[in-house]
Amino acid sequence: MLKSRKTAAIALALGLLAPVFGLAQQQRTPAQNPPAATAGKLAPARVQLNLGRPALPQEIAAWDIDVRPDGLGLPPGKGSVKQGEDIYLERCAACHGEFGEGAGRWPVLAGGAGSLKSDNPEKTLGSFWPYLSTSWDYIYRAMPFGNGQSLTPDETYAVVAYLLNLNDIVKEDFELSKENFASVKLPNVGGFYDDDRETAEKVFWKKNPCMKNCKPEPAKVTGRARAIDVTPDSKTGPRVE
Repeated sequence: MLKSRKTAAIALALGLLAPVFGLAQQQRTPAQNPPAATAGKLAPARVQLNLGRPALPQEIAAWDIDVRPDGLGLPPGKGSVKQGEDIYLERCAACHGEFGEGAGRWPVLAGGAGSLKSDNPEKTLGSFWPYLSTSWDYIYRAMPFGNGQSLTPDETYAVVAYLLNLNDIVKEDFELSKENFASVKLPNVGGFYDDDRETAEKVFWKKNPCMKNCKPEPAKVTGRARAIDVTPDSKTGPRVE
């Protein structure tokens, strides 16, 4: 009799607890009871940092000022050689000289034709750069030094026109604009070519290049810095790191 009562009590307890266990099973989250396909392979929870915001169109436009050789990216505007001379003398000549000759150690902007193979090549619009966009982009973006992007598009067109004149590329009555920009050809445009190492140097490529003891004889020093005048001779000069 006692045994039957105990059995009945256990059965009753299990009957009362069954709905509770069933409810608990239903309330388990997917993370607690993952599907068989993703068990043991849970994706990390996405964290929302709430930092920043989408850039506004005018903010993107303020940074998107690069100019391609074909003139793509240029803003509307124009400027003459005469206008550029006035701007240049006021805002550029202190560093680059009145005629682009360079003041002190500041870069030379005019001349240098035929100097690229010399010991002291001058890289200017008239001697080195292949496209006018390089000068326009850099001047508009970074000049005058310490006050970049202070020139308006019209002022930039004018300064670039003046530099073209200093390098004998255009005449004094020339006016540079967005419309005629791509028609200006610089003297050294043919001095550059696409990187062709994949074809021109492929014969030298080796599947297993030599990485150790590649020369049969010991290596020899063929030149020293002191001999080619890149090491200061003065013992009182500034230390060279």
